[in-house]
Amino acid sequence: MKHERHSTAALHSASAPSAHGAPAAAADDGSPLVRVSCVRHVYPDRTLVHLCGLDFVVGARERVVILGPNGCGKTTLLYHILGLLEPAEGEVSVLGVNPAREFSRIRERIGVLLQNSEEQIIAPTVWDDVSFSPRSYGYSDAEVDRMVNEALECVGIPHLAHKVCHHLSGGEKRKVALAGALVLKPQLLVLDEPFEGLDPTSRTDLIHLLNDLHQRQGVSMVMATHDVNAVAPMADRVYVLLRGGEIVAQGSPADIFKDPGLLKRSNIEPPVLAELFQRLEQLGIPLGRPQSLEEAARAIAQHCARGGASAPAGAAARERG
Repeated sequence: MKHERHSTAALHSASAPSAHGAPAAAADDGSPLVRVSCVRHVYPDRTLVHLCGLDFVVGARERVVILGPNGCGKTTLLYHILGLLEPAEGEVSVLGVNPAREFSRIRERIGVLLQNSEEQIIAPTVWDDVSFSPRSYGYSDAEVDRMVNEALECVGIPHLAHKVCHHLSGGEKRKVALAGALVLKPQLLVLDEPFEGLDPTSRTDLIHLLNDLHQRQGVSMVMATHDVNAVAPMADRVYVLLRGGEIVAQGSPADIFKDPGLLKRSNIEPPVLAELFQRLEQLGIPLGRPQSLEEAARAIAQHCARGGASAPAGAAARERG
């Protein structure tokens, strides 16, 4: 959205203090890491985004996807979480503080991956870029080396450490930006359309990388996307937004995708598998609602092994009609 372009310097800790500061208390008492409650924001051109309907909540170690069409306010929601926007109404709490007023207390504990990774890369070489935040925070040279090497290993690009960022592919630039987001080992990772513009191989690679990161380090994730096919393998919980910001549904991917009509009403094209298995159920062949190709193949194989027949004659006749 044209209203949602902000300086990347704030996201890259350009104003980071030399000392590590007094961190906010960790949300390890069962309280949510993130809570956004009925936020209303008005942009300078008077465009209104009203993120209301349901509270937006992210728990510890949880992967949450914000699903909605372009222009529904997904990035507006992310920028309130990052403290880049302050609401005219409503409440935002991140790691126990108001991020618009106290982001310095939680800065080191939040990593960010922007939609356009090239906007996030601000140094000439990969090592320079990934090392920017720890150097800005005043870590020693030895600590910076260790942190950068660990981040590059984590995303699988140690061989790119001394490459010029400008010469990298789109997928490689995305990994450089992700390494920069992870270098301080954040508790919360915020991703804005992370699969935008990636080829299928790079997209699959990034999904595996993020899921592996979540499994190994327990990082909580908030991801905004309109790519419905990336949701099932990436989400524990999904929030669905309408244009204008209304939060109309939340639940597991299975709960959200069992109702393709909800997605269509939200101007979101349902996953092909969701529509296919809903159609089979309407034809009298209930096979559940598989969330992946592997689950779909197993469901069909099991149905065939049980001697499953074609749809009942009445259903088939209605379909022909």
